[in-house]
Amino acid sequence: MEKQQKIQFETEDGESRAFFVLEETRVAGISYLLVADSEEEEATAYILKDLSEDGDSIARYVMVEDDVEFDAVAGVFAQMMEEVTFC
Repeated sequence: MEKQQKIQFETEDGESRAFFVLEETRVAGISYLLVADSEEEEATAYILKDLSEDGDSIARYVMVEDDVEFDAVAGVFAQMMEEVTFC
């Protein structure tokens, strides 16, 4: 398995979390990241949405929680990555 890029995120409550970037895409002009909490096969995957504004020096991502948006973006990632299963 190819080594994935690991990035640090700071949560709204100031905690730091590390994720491995599996894939990235743009849907309707919005950037999304597919990330996992480990490189193991049974890792938990999340879809993050970029809320950054033009000119921001730091990217701002949030977890996609809307079911319709999640299903649409998960479908795009599923087409890009055959081995990922979304629940």
